[in-house]
Amino acid sequence: MNRRVMKMRIEILTEDKSGSVVVERAARSICEGAGVAADIKVRPHRGCGSMPKDPEAKPEPFAASLLELLPAKCRAYNNVYGGGEFVLVVVMDSDDKDPDELRSELYECTHRYAPNLRSVIGLCTEEVEAWILGDRKAVMAAYPECDIRAYNQYIQDSVCGTWETLCRVICPEDYEDIIDIGYPAVGNYKARWAEEISQFMIPEDNISPSYKLFMNALKVAAGNPTPVSARAGVRRRSF
Repeated sequence: MNRRVMKMRIEILTEDKSGSVVVERAARSICEGAGVAADIKVRPHRGCGSMPKDPEAKPEPFAASLLELLPAKCRAYNNVYGGGEFVLVVVMDSDDKDPDELRSELYECTHRYAPNLRSVIGLCTEEVEAWILGDRKAVMAAYPECDIRAYNQYIQDSVCGTWETLCRVICPEDYEDIIDIGYPAVGNYKARWAEEISQFMIPEDNISPSYKLFMNALKVAAGNPTPVSARAGVRRRSF
């Protein structure tokens, strides 16, 4: 009797919907480039939030943010998929936080509450738009009339108001009005930009250091989903 060959499963937790399409398309392209067949699911949340005061406790009834739910979701994934061909990925903006400290905090959570799963942390420096701006060919393919001078002024992965920078680049004539609209309306613009640009993005073309870190970490994890802590003599990775 033929046995069904199961694909590797990759679950990606993100902080909102607007950047999810960028992350999903990136993950699919990275896995395809690495020759890995994977069933990829993206689970957006209602914002980043903060870690619960008691990570061991059941989440509050109306908890909906990524960090609020992370410890509980790690436990759930570990219970269901622990020891299997599974990679748990957490992608979020670093905003104004120190990326190294935030990455360590997130890995501490995944290693503690999902010890039998391989985990990958992806941090967009300040905002996911840093990853979009990292692929100039993709931006220009989607928006050929973009402002090259404004683009050249952007320092990759700098903390500078990244979504506003992308807005100036691709909407040179009405960026001021769009920026003034503010949230939540601007979220619709961000989602549209992400959708239109990400379809042209190629992982190897991206010059964003934080994107490259994510790409390399996912390649390694997809190639060997065994939890790092479960391999004798191997120290946990810092990426």
